[in-house]
Amino acid sequence: MSEVLLLIPPLTQLNTPYPATAYLSGFLNQQNISNTQGDLGLDLVLEVFSNHGLIALFNEIELGDFKLSHSLQNILLNRHAYEETIDPVIAFLQNKNYTLAYRMAARDFLPEANRFNQLKDLELFFGSNGVQDKARYLCTMYLEDLSDLLQATVGPHFGFSKYAERIARTAVSFKPIQHELELPDSYLDKILVKMAAKYFETSSPTMVGFTVPFAGNLYGALKVGQWIKKHHPKTKVVLGGGYANTELRQLYEPAVFDYVDYITLDDGETPILALYNHLKNPEEHPYLKRTYLLRDGKVKLINTLLNGEIKHAALPTPSYEGLRLKEYLSMFDMPNPMHRLWNDGRWNKLTIAHGCYWKKCSFCDVSLDYISRFDQAPAKLLVDKMEELIAKTGDTGFHFVDEAAPPLAMRDLALEILKRGLQVTWWTNIRFEKTFTEDLCKLLAASGCIAVTGGLEVASDRLLQLMEKGITVEQVSRVCKGFRDAGILVHAYLMFGFPTETEQETIDSLEVVRQLFENNLLQSAFWHQFAMTVHSPVGINPEKYSVVRTGPEFAGFASNDLYHEDPTGADHEKYSDGLKKALYNYMHRKGFELPLKDFFDFLVPHTEVPKKSISKYLNRSSSDLTNAIGLRLAWHRVNVKLVSMGSTTEVFFISPKNVVKMVMPSAVAQYIQHHSSDFEVTSSVVMDLNATLQFFSDKLNMSKEHIIQMSWWKKWRSEVVWLLKV
Repeated sequence: MSEVLLLIPPLTQLNTPYPATAYLSGFLNQQNISNTQGDLGLDLVLEVFSNHGLIALFNEIELGDFKLSHSLQNILLNRHAYEETIDPVIAFLQNKNYTLAYRMAARDFLPEANRFNQLKDLELFFGSNGVQDKARYLCTMYLEDLSDLLQATVGPHFGFSKYAERIARTAVSFKPIQHELELPDSYLDKILVKMAAKYFETSSPTMVGFTVPFAGNLYGALKVGQWIKKHHPKTKVVLGGGYANTELRQLYEPAVFDYVDYITLDDGETPILALYNHLKNPEEHPYLKRTYLLRDGKVKLINTLLNGEIKHAALPTPSYEGLRLKEYLSMFDMPNPMHRLWNDGRWNKLTIAHGCYWKKCSFCDVSLDYISRFDQAPAKLLVDKMEELIAKTGDTGFHFVDEAAPPLAMRDLALEILKRGLQVTWWTNIRFEKTFTEDLCKLLAASGCIAVTGGLEVASDRLLQLMEKGITVEQVSRVCKGFRDAGILVHAYLMFGFPTETEQETIDSLEVVRQLFENNLLQSAFWHQFAMTVHSPVGINPEKYSVVRTGPEFAGFASNDLYHEDPTGADHEKYSDGLKKALYNYMHRKGFELPLKDFFDFLVPHTEVPKKSISKYLNRSSSDLTNAIGLRLAWHRVNVKLVSMGSTTEVFFISPKNVVKMVMPSAVAQYIQHHSSDFEVTSSVVMDLNATLQFFSDKLNMSKEHIIQMSWWKKWRSEVVWLLKV
């Protein structure tokens, strides 16, 4: 019997489990505490979107009186086609029924409704051979059509990545949520509770822990908590996760505890262990850590201090045992290779470092522990965990869910992966800082890095400085070029409406983004409006940023998003649709030639950004530094073959990717061949840049400055050898 049950409430994502329960399960295993875990979001979706589930859904809808669009009415009229195809579609998205893709891609298998009209040029994106991807995209549209019907009828709270998000957003008072919870269970609520009940068929655990990372997970957790407290009163219900950490730090509403028994803050390992020990033996373990509870009718927060935190290096490998890993769905709603990574494929989740090494951005919750406490684990330990997860899950894909992965930690990770000959695919979140040289990008790509995501935010140097991002538009352009040339996809988080941002700056930012996409420096992006939060520097000191806090008035429950006025800035909200429309086109490699005004239904200023500004940034030359300290020359999997020609030698540098042919001074060529194994990036020998240049200088009787201007050096550096920090 498992003493702890860890549940992911609906809904986060359907292609891979949200990692919190896997992290906690691994930790509890380390403490020899029996536990199991489940994903109620996946359970709910697989129950509703099945043959028997759709039959029940259509029957329920037909009993009601709903005003439906023509397209949704057609789905009802065509119900038998959906009932017959739903199980094959789900199986296909679970990477089964591979050959069915040909029928799906031919457009003669799936019933089609409104969602299929949103992109007409499918052949442009998938071609004649992209059958599997085209079929997966069409299946996603098929499910989105059914989701639209569900939302318009008996499941208004439903979304494939959220559940009742609206009622939990800016929920300063608990009363609206409580009102919703006390209504008779909706159609989907009944299914959700039925799915939760299956975890209690054989036993009642000591505690059930819900991770609530987002507002769209809160209602589902509380609804199941309500059922547990009624039917299994001896089981204690615990709620934690990102929503609690950011929104519930001033909680004093006792009604919340009609649905849960405890709410924990910050990293869950320490609080859940203290709570478990307390429940098992309260006399021996009387103290709780960073945990809310109800005492004498009032909400109490026990041990608010962050003490005794577990070091990142001491945390065990996450455990996915108990989760239905082979039943997750690989979907994508946009034929963009970068954008689809969040929804397509099964990724093992790990963290390179806890917190953020920069922690200065003025819009970010830098005062909270998950950002402010930076703690890094050694690369060897991290790759040990990767190997363990591969052995247990059979999956070699990794998503490192860092706030911002440190560049040198990524370098060490890549080196360790290469040293072990580990064949993996990975991606992570970064800052666009200058440490990401073109050569570091090549190293990351060689180790299996396929994509990075990062915050460009506002593409304006004035606003980036005000945000304390520590980057410039030129720097971002150069970093993105390094990733692009290494074959690594780049996604940018974009922001509009930062305090004091003018209309001109908004349009100029759009022009910069247009040029970044046009130059293929970005492959994907997401634009959101600035939100002032209570834990950010802007929220803590709004006067410094020339904004005025206008609400909301806190009423005992959530406190995070703040209303504000920006007296010196633009009317930010009206730009939202136009910015997103432009971005949608750019991500589909369309609309670059259109004037920016075409994306808006009101007059906008002309951009003041020169049309070729990004190209000019990229064309500015840079050269190796002859006096650089701590730099090494390296390559990966390169063989050297010499063909003597006297004072010069024809050299072939042979790698799995290509063969580079060039002519070099014979002394240089012989030196390189002699040290070819030392240049290997995984070698313990460090081929120091200065020492190598000095050797060439002595042999050729010319200065190091002269050498780096030679054509052979430039070709060798650009096409063969990398320059990396030691």
